[in-house]
Formats: sequence, structure tokens, C-alpha cells
Amino acid sequence: MSAVETIDKNKVKFTFSVDAETFETGMDYSYKKNRNSINIQGFRKGKAPRKLIEAQYGKAIFYDDAINYVLPEAYEKAVEENNIEVVSKPEIDVVSLDEKGVVFSAEVFVKPEVKLGDYKGLIYEKRDVNPTDEEIDAEVNKELEKASRLVTVTDRPVQNGDIATIDFKGYVDDVAFEGGEGKDYELNIGSHTFIDNFEDQLVGHSTGDDVTVNVTFPEDYGQKDLAGKPAKFEVTIKAIKVKEVPELTDEFVQDTSEFENIKDYKNDICGKLLAQNIQKADAAKEEELINKLTEISEVDIPQAMIDSDVDMKIQDYAFQLQQQGLSLDMYLQYMGQTVDSMKEAYKPLSEKHVKARLVLEAVAKAEGLTVSDEDIKAEAEKVSKSYGVETEQIMKSPDFIKTVKEDLLRQKALKLIEENAVEEKASKKEKKEAKKEAKDEAKKEKKEAKAKAKAEK
Repeated sequence: MSAVETIDKNKVKFTFSVDAETFETGMDYSYKKNRNSINIQGFRKGKAPRKLIEAQYGKAIFYDDAINYVLPEAYEKAVEENNIEVVSKPEIDVVSLDEKGVVFSAEVFVKPEVKLGDYKGLIYEKRDVNPTDEEIDAEVNKELEKASRLVTVTDRPVQNGDIATIDFKGYVDDVAFEGGEGKDYELNIGSHTFIDNFEDQLVGHSTGDDVTVNVTFPEDYGQKDLAGKPAKFEVTIKAIKVKEVPELTDEFVQDTSEFENIKDYKNDICGKLLAQNIQKADAAKEEELINKLTEISEVDIPQAMIDSDVDMKIQDYAFQLQQQGLSLDMYLQYMGQTVDSMKEAYKPLSEKHVKARLVLEAVAKAEGLTVSDEDIKAEAEKVSKSYGVETEQIMKSPDFIKTVKEDLLRQKALKLIEENAVEEKASKKEKKEAKKEAKDEAKKEKKEAKAKAKAEK
């Protein structure tokens, strides 16, 4: 064990070593890994003795891979022996390398101390979970929409709200551009799926018409070579369709559900909405209590923790896009963003999430909360069922045990906070603000969905 030196706020430096015998195993590994790529006159590749190679090229030829071989285990052992809670990638240097072995130094950011506020007795808003008539009607309308059908119209031109089936090809400076062509595309007139006033220029035209549509790409358009430029689209209207939505009747209910009448059908929807609202209220309660706890607690978060969380969020989002057949680069292009701008946008959210994790861990520590082996095994069994991996195999992973233990401790801390919280009805002003936040979030999601849809085209 070596002394741990504080070199900056939440940053420490420590040294650790690998003895000569252990480093020799690393040198042997490096020799076996690299010998096939080293030329020694008189020997076939891979057959030259190690001592001969070292004599000709110097021992240093094997140092890099030898160090990489012995370093991880030595570093982890030093962290454990010094009881260091590392929250960043280490900056490692070789202090010395001689016949006695190797001495390393490592600089890392460590988990910061948290000054907790009074986490017992926090006040949270009481939320009404009973579904409103508007919510029930909205769900009914969704079901009616699902049962709607498209009917072809032949006796009139395109109107707002129609779905026009079109072929189109776009030109800038009379040259067709990439991604500007489509066949049998169903365009919802009035949806503003296409740029500028594209859809408006189809209104009034009939099936079979060839229409020249003139538009200008926005200055912030994702494809930089098109941004701000005027464009011409040659469009053929191949069909006009309208959506016919059925009426809510007992017959509709009987044909599409297990119920016999509208009353029972709506009661079932009401029950499902109630369950959803309770779930949403519980989630909102958790978020509100965590926000209040972080507001009254003090912690100086290392930037490395925030950056790491940002990177993780971007990786997760890239994976989600990939599942939809869309790359992160393509998404950023259509959103007019870069990876750096995306990172900047995520930073406030990551800072909030990191602080929440830290304060919950601090509560768990203050209360002496623990996680049993049975708790961890139960989580391993869940993973086992989901991924078809043996529970015993999962339990052998130190990373899994560490991650699950931290997560369960935070859950227990949150549960304790909830049990000691005080319910209070929200004021009209607070309800209004909450409604506005929900509306803004819905707009944001709609914008992102539209960008994804454009990118997929």
C-alpha cells in the first residue's frame, strides 16, 4: 500500500508497483505476442530466442505490451488497498522500470463528499390520478384512429387533411440532389412534414396532375450543401385519399373488443388510465423529491463524472437510433447538430443526474443501509431470465455486483425519503407550470420524431 496524495479538489495521486517476477511474466507474454513480427537474420519469423531479440533491439522492444499486461491487475489491487472510490479514467505514468520491477503513478478523480440537507420531511405535490373525461375521450379517439381506413377520392382536388400519394424529384440549380427523390410517397397534407410551403402548393391540384413546387431550404437545414438554397420539385399526384374514422357505437365496441357496450368499454379504458396515472404520479413524486433533495444538498462534482455520464447518454441514444436503422451521424446531420453541440446540450441533465446519484448514495451511507447477497442474487436471476445466462455466471462478475449494489442502495435511500415525505396539494400556479412543462416536452419529442422520420427517408 502507498500513501495517497491529494493534488486537487477531488483528485488524488498514488503510486504502486509490480515486482520483477510479475513483470517477467509480462515480458514473456509480450515476446510471444510480438516474435512473429520481428526479423532476426538466420531465424525464421517467430523462432528467434527472446534473449537474442533483446540483445539486438534492446529489452524496451517488449516493454509496452508487458506493461499493458501487468498494469490492470496491479492498478485494481492498488485502488482496493487504498480504499479509493474512483470516478474517472486514471492518468497513469511509469515512474521507474529496472531490475526490481516497475513503479507506476496514477492520478484519478474520486467521489466527492456530499453535505446533505434535511432529507426527512420533504414536501411533495399530491397528484390527482383519477382519469378526466378528456383523457378517456382521447384514448377512445386513439382506438377509433387505429380502426380508420383510407378511402380514395376521385371527384375533387387535394385539400388540407388529405393524404396524397406522390412521386417527386428535387433540383437545386437544375441539378437533381441526393435524397430528393421519392416514389409512391404518402404525404399528409398540412402535417408540415416537408419543408417550407411544399404541401400548400399541392392543394387544389387533382389526381394525375404534374405540379412544379418551389421552396427554399431553411438556413439551418441539416444538409449543409442545401441549407438556404432555393429548390424546385417536380411532383406527380398519383392518388388522393382521406381517412375515414368510425363512430363510437355499441357495434364498434363489439367488433373491436371483448365488451358489449360503450359504457363497459369506457370503464375498461378508465381503469387502464388509472393504472397509468398512478404509475406516472409515483414517477413524478420520485423526481420531485430527488430534485428537492439535490437543491438542499451541497456537492462539488468533478467534471470528469459529468463528462462520463454525457458520453454514456450519447452511446445509449446512438444505440436506440441504431435499433431504428438510423446512425447517430445521420440524425445529427438532419438536426443540424454536432457531437460537441449534443454533449453541451446533455451537460445540464448529466450534472443533475450525477448529483442525484451522489446525494442518494450519501443518504444510504448516513442511514447505514445495506444490500444483502440475496438482493443481488435476485437481480442476477432477473438478468438470467432476460438474457438466458446462468445466474451463477452473472454472480461471478465483480462489475455486475458493484453496479447492482450501488443501484439497490440508491433505491433503498429513495424509498426511505419517500416514507418520510409529506404530501401537499399543488397550487394552481404550480399545476399551470407543470402543464406547460409537459407541453414543452411533448413539442420536443415531436420535433425529434420528425427529424428521425426525415432522416429515414
